[in-house]
Amino acid sequence: MAFTEQQISQYLETIENEFWAKRRPPLDLRDKIREGQRISGQSIELFFERPAFERPGKFIEESVAKICYVRTREVWEIYWQRADLKFHHYEPRPEVASLSEALAVIDEDAYCCFFG
Repeated sequence: MAFTEQQISQYLETIENEFWAKRRPPLDLRDKIREGQRISGQSIELFFERPAFERPGKFIEESVAKICYVRTREVWEIYWQRADLKFHHYEPRPEVASLSEALAVIDEDAYCCFFG
């Protein structure tokens, strides 16, 4: 079952206040790199967009992380994108109890999986 409109609104506010507010690019770079999130079903994907090399006007999306809510267990699963471009569980903390905790784990990036 997909998130409700109320949940989506609440999650977007949480993402903005607890994650992007700290990770947003500096003002002088915001025309070159921008942040975003995609909510689909029970998952939230965080990403950056940057200009494509030698293709003016085109942007490339680079995933930061994917967070999925498992309603049956009431946990949030954290994924990172490996070089194979597939999402894999983030082994130090594959599950947390809340979206805020998931964002804190991603922001901490203890194993340098999300931001290199």
